[in-house]
This record gives sequence, C-alpha cells and structure tokens, in this order.
Amino acid sequence: MWGSERVSVVFPAYNEAAGVALAIHDFFATGYVDEIIVVDNNSRDGTADLARAAGARVVAEPRQGFGYALQRGLAEASGDLVILAEPDGTFVGADVIKLLAYAADFDLVLGTRTTRELIWHEANMGWFLRVGNVLVAKLIQWLFDGPSLSDCGCTLRLVRRTALERLRPRLTVGGAHFLPEMVILALLQHLRVIEIPVNYRGRLGTSKITGSFRRTLIVGTNMVLLTLRYRLQAWLDPSLRARGRRRPGPVAPATDR
Repeated sequence: MWGSERVSVVFPAYNEAAGVALAIHDFFATGYVDEIIVVDNNSRDGTADLARAAGARVVAEPRQGFGYALQRGLAEASGDLVILAEPDGTFVGADVIKLLAYAADFDLVLGTRTTRELIWHEANMGWFLRVGNVLVAKLIQWLFDGPSLSDCGCTLRLVRRTALERLRPRLTVGGAHFLPEMVILALLQHLRVIEIPVNYRGRLGTSKITGSFRRTLIVGTNMVLLTLRYRLQAWLDPSLRARGRRRPGPVAPATDR
C-alpha cells in the first residue's frame, strides 16, 4: 500500500525458474507491494509452482509473447498503481519506491537503464543495446513531442489505474515491442509521462529477447517500424492527433479502494 492506494506488480514469465522466487521476495520486501501477479507464458521449468510457493498469484497466458503476457497481467492487476517488472533478477525491488514517489504527479513513470552508475557489471547492456535504446527513445520523444526519453526497452514502469483504463483497449502488440507502444499511446492520450533512472543487474537464466545480436536487431527494427506506423496514423487520423499538453499538476489519488 502506498498511502491509500493499492500497489500491484506484474511479472511476465517464460521459463524463469532461476529467478522468479527471489524476485517475488525482493519486491514484497519493500513493504509497499500488495500483490504480485506472475503471468506464466507457457513455461516448462516449474516457474508457476515456484511463483505460487513464493506468494504470487499465477495466471496463464497461452498466447506466446512478451507483450501478450504483459497485457494479461495488466488485465488481472487490481491495484490503483500497477508496476511492470521482470522476474529474472535484473531489477531491484527497492526501485519500486522511486516509481511510487512520482506516482502522485504522473500517469506513467518509466524506468531508464542508461545511468552508468546504476548499470551493474554483470548486466547485459552492451554498446549496441545502449545506443539502440537511446535512438528509438529519442525518435519517440521527437515524433510525439514527449518528455526527455532515453530508454525505449525498460520493462520497469508504473502506470496509474485511471491511465491504464485508457491504454488497455488500445494495446495491440504481443511481442517485445510492446513497451514503446505503451509509451506512444500514453503520449497520444496526453498522459503525463516521466522517466527516472533505475538499477539494472545481470539476469538469472537466458534472455529470450536480447540474448543474441540477431534477436536484438529484430526487436529494435520492430520498435522503429511501430513508431513510424503510429506517427503516420496520427497524421492521417485526426482522432489520434495530440491537441496540446496537459497542464502540470498533481494527480488526485484514488479514493474508492
């Protein structure tokens, strides 16, 4: 609980037995997380059983894909504030507090893994991945008149329930380029977005998204094409065009939970 607001954490999981229990304990240990939902995306290594034993609620998503798993988790989450993360040891549970600290003033709080002092030595963040993340993030920032963005692929983020209800019906991506779609839609919906630095550690197990140069290149290409497609649609469809920024100001906390 953060003030009077419930906090949910969503973990997409495909064969994450190596780290899922540790991640659940780490995020619960903050004292602010009310529920953790692990979306089992066809794991074959006992991930679901380990997650249940650690205290998470497990739901199954049969459609294979990182984006499909996150969409299912967002649909299942009951919190007023919903945090997306990963159960592979890359993110630090204590960084939840950083996201929550900005929740009163922003609808979407994004993590960025570009602060050198917070990138752990074991992290999979080579030059190609760093440069690619920054370039796509800056493309989104420029094309959609966004705030300062530096990391298009960081899963760790917080979304308010009121914003989530506007975003969920518009989410379409089932793959790894789900993350920039969420940001683009938030900007098109005039939601207040900010990016803050978070820790990034070495993962437990094998990466399914950026484990090889080829997969990284495919994901990056999909992100660029997605960004350009949304920009073209926004130009052609007046209902998608931004009509000015929202004025700054605090977001009223939920009072009905």
